[in-house]
Amino acid sequence: MGFTDTRFNVNLSILFTELPLLERPAAARAAGFTAVELWWPWVDAPVPEQGELAALRAALDDAGTRLVGLNFYAGRLPGPDRGALSVPGEESERFRANVPVAVEFGRSLGCTSFNALYGNRVEGVPAAEQDALALENLAFAARAVAELDGTLLIEALNAPESPHCPIVSAPKAIEVVDAVNAATGLDNARFLMDLYHLSMNGEDLDEVIDRYTPKTGHVQIADNPGRGAPGTGSLDFTALLARLQKAGYDGWTGLEYKPGDGPSAGAFAWLPGPLRAART
Repeated sequence: MGFTDTRFNVNLSILFTELPLLERPAAARAAGFTAVELWWPWVDAPVPEQGELAALRAALDDAGTRLVGLNFYAGRLPGPDRGALSVPGEESERFRANVPVAVEFGRSLGCTSFNALYGNRVEGVPAAEQDALALENLAFAARAVAELDGTLLIEALNAPESPHCPIVSAPKAIEVVDAVNAATGLDNARFLMDLYHLSMNGEDLDEVIDRYTPKTGHVQIADNPGRGAPGTGSLDFTALLARLQKAGYDGWTGLEYKPGDGPSAGAFAWLPGPLRAART
């Protein structure tokens, strides 16, 4: 495989999870990676204790790893939840409470990309009401991220695994991106193009790349089927990542795949060691 012009980072919420959270940055660094991303690490605490934030910040710094992407609070992830910002009541409030905490944590580490997962549909609440709440919360988050000159990411999940999430196609995610930018006038919302999810949806990945790369702020990859490392499924990542580059994408590509049966350190044989470290 090629990939000499791709900037990779490791998602520490799906890889190296056999280790405690604070040991994962060093493990990623030992595997050759210097850039990482995270789902919100405290699924039950949108506003964790300052000591927990400080400990994770120190672990990232001490390992020499750069945080390049962070999810806002999204409920139980992995698990039954698919986000919080469209869910009326307590979950929406937890999302809003998390936004300034996550933004400040990102600021302290130089991270400027924040993923805001939409949320599942809620029975008994009209979809239009949930969508209005979502737009309000996304605009709130976009304004907070703007303080860092940052990017708010909107991700499309896949319908087979997330049947109650309404954002399960690239066009729908782009629709939300455009709505947020129109609502704020900031133009800092972008598409998170997860090629695994889009492949699971049966979308034409070449067409998605060609149409939506200009509105894309981050890319994530895993092979399909199985959500494993590149080379374990049927996706041609050499061609897909080259197509992204040709379309003008020069951002980060997050490795968001399952490591398989062995330790995560053994899940990177497909990527030569010299290509793992971040390049500016």
